[in-house]
Amino acid sequence: MPILENIQIKLDFEAVRRRLHLKRDRDLNSVQDLVDTAQPLVEARVLYKVSYIEEKLDDGVVVEGLQFISNVLRKNLEHAERVFPFVITIGKKIGEKLDTCNDLLEKFYLDTIGNVALNQVRLALKGHLKQQYAIEKTAFMAPGSLPNWPIEQQKPLFRLLGDVQASIGVELTDSLLMLPAKSVSGIYFPTETSFFSCQLCPRERCDSRKAKYSLKLAEAYGIKK
Repeated sequence: MPILENIQIKLDFEAVRRRLHLKRDRDLNSVQDLVDTAQPLVEARVLYKVSYIEEKLDDGVVVEGLQFISNVLRKNLEHAERVFPFVITIGKKIGEKLDTCNDLLEKFYLDTIGNVALNQVRLALKGHLKQQYAIEKTAFMAPGSLPNWPIEQQKPLFRLLGDVQASIGVELTDSLLMLPAKSVSGIYFPTETSFFSCQLCPRERCDSRKAKYSLKLAEAYGIKK
């Protein structure tokens, strides 16, 4: 199973500014200082696997004997035969820094910077998959990102990937949380059309939103009638 350990990312200050909804005309030196502080704390590691769909169910798929139940995932994999389950982490150092931070605003900024770093590592994995496996376009879904694919589906995903903790240091707790907290899991898949879970999520206030909610798309996926 491939493990990517030498992922070098340069924290994107503009992405941090946008995620924090800060205007360019204000003093951002303190935010820049936090970005500079966080940069050496990022220890990016990625575990992924090339897996094949064995069976397509009415409401999910079977991958290497494990069932992944989700109407949305099933629809997204209609024309796919190969998928790429993954777990990504930026390590525990930013989390440790957060635990020792007493300034609430600084803590919020640092937490957001960690999320931006995690997203940059995910995009690095996306680029790696496209180049390594000659995939023109990809999308991904993460357990718990939609009610239609609940967080409980972390269990088969981690089983599919083997001993994730031994491989990259990410533990799945009994309450289905990943430790270190700055970790994300999911399944990348080839696609011909763009897909973001956000398009099926009606929640209005979400700093992580990547696309607008689409009632038409939700109806097409059968999760809104």
